[in-house]
Amino acid sequence: MIRAILFDFGRVVSAPKPPSLFRRYEVELGLSPDTINTVMFDSPYWQDALVGKTDMDGYWHAIGPALGLHTPQAVADFRKRYYADERINAGVVRMLRKLSGTHLLAILSNHPPGLRQWLADWDIEGLFEVVFCSGDEGIAKPDSWAFRETLRRLNLASPREAVFVDDTEAHVAAARELGIHAVHYTTTDALGRELEALGCW
Repeated sequence: MIRAILFDFGRVVSAPKPPSLFRRYEVELGLSPDTINTVMFDSPYWQDALVGKTDMDGYWHAIGPALGLHTPQAVADFRKRYYADERINAGVVRMLRKLSGTHLLAILSNHPPGLRQWLADWDIEGLFEVVFCSGDEGIAKPDSWAFRETLRRLNLASPREAVFVDDTEAHVAAARELGIHAVHYTTTDALGRELEALGCW
């Protein structure tokens, strides 16, 4: 019996940003096409932020020059604009509200410190019994401890009592290796069908 559902945050609970928006950033910053995500997320600075080795101020100022941002004000202005473009995934949140009360809900996310503030700002923090943020814990998926510790905090007797939802296939595979039901998130409609097949509705 499924008792708990664990959700990734980025591009699952938060809505994926469209490629056109990243291209707009690149044009405005004078970057080559399809490079901004490499600069921002394939860097050692991002990996350090994900496990709390650096804060977000340090991260943004470290990557600023590679984005063509050469003053603290330029970094601050783009950072504010980038965050303002974040959107909640309304379809997934409707799902969360439907599941709340019948299932234990958790966030299990690779995210810099400060994830709870996003949840609070979007008025959804209270939906989750557990929030596991890698930046606060110092360990990121796909490390098995992140999964096992989240299950422990939910007081589950078996991994088979949980479903894990993530848009990264490697994280889905890691959950399955531990015996957790896992769904690779692509669209909200597809997720609804997967959860129905698992008997969550």
